Amino acid sequence: MKYQLLLFGLVAARATFPGFAADGSDSTGANEAEVAKEIHKFILSKSEPKTETEMKVYTNTIPGSTVKYSLVPIPGGEFLMGSAEKEPGRKPDEGPQHKVKIDPFWMGQFEVTWNEFELFMFPTEERKFKETIPTDPSVDKTSDGVSRPTKPYVEMSFGMGRDGYPAISMTQHAANKYCQWLSAKAGHFYRLPTEAEWEYACRAATTTAYSFGDDPSKLGEYAWFDANSDSKYQKVGKKKPNPWGLYDMHGNVAEWCLDQYEPNYDRFKDGIATNPWVKATKPYPHSARGGSWDDPAELLRSAARRASDKSWKTQDPQLPKSVWYHTDAQFLGFRIIRPLKVPAPEELEKYWTSGVEKD
Repeated sequence: MKYQLLLFGLVAARATFPGFAADGSDSTGANEAEVAKEIHKFILSKSEPKTETEMKVYTNTIPGSTVKYSLVPIPGGEFLMGSAEKEPGRKPDEGPQHKVKIDPFWMGQFEVTWNEFELFMFPTEERKFKETIPTDPSVDKTSDGVSRPTKPYVEMSFGMGRDGYPAISMTQHAANKYCQWLSAKAGHFYRLPTEAEWEYACRAATTTAYSFGDDPSKLGEYAWFDANSDSKYQKVGKKKPNPWGLYDMHGNVAEWCLDQYEPNYDRFKDGIATNPWVKATKPYPHSARGGSWDDPAELLRSAARRASDKSWKTQDPQLPKSVWYHTDAQFLGFRIIRPLKVPAPEELEKYWTSGVEKD
């Protein structure tokens, strides 16, 4: 199913939005390091679980709104990352298998929905609640210092649905900035998962091709994919969850990870990799996981990987291309995680700003 993005926008028109350059980057935003320090201070001011045994499922309301989101605790542990050489559908980039150790974290029970993302994407949506829901002015000031997307020139769900449906077509940069904005709002450290964290959570202590086993004939019970999606994404949480209570880890929309995509795991083949993260050094490719509504069953396996590509912005008429939107990636979304351990403020900034956002 292809959606044509006629009228996505013109460079001149984009430049008319105050505070943003023609490429969609923030040209007048607050200092990133200072914003990160303020968020870090807010996070540490809250009394929160300090040990893995204290971690529980929780549901939060985004401050200043009625929109809720839920996170599930993921225990720390070790697993074998990648797929076995004889696994049906296996691709060369899924090996070699290697041991990985992961620290505990919470993960979004569902993919981030339009209800959540549009509060970040459109300040006017957030302001709708201002008169009826009190907010902390200091929190507002910090969250307002986070760079936010320029206005898109099409309805970004492309007619597939908004209320309760996963947000799509954002760049990794946009997903990172949403995590920073939500961190500033909620006083928790949110970010994208690494590939290792994502696969660890998806597998949920299983070693099979899917979190429910090896039989792809059961996939329809757990996932939306090309055989049952009606050629579009579906509302989150309508299929069975994986053993750790996470919904739509297989299918619906593919999900952004933090890592620069590499064509194999050779760098990790010796010993045990602890919390591995391949930090970005160039705009492409980055990694996405989980497969989507538009993919066949084999691309929804726990170990399956996807590399971002410049073609995901083919229909964007801007020069330079937008740093916020992938015009041709209606299959792509994300979910958040919250590590139990909060890093230093200078480290927070590195999770939210890669330094290679522009094409």
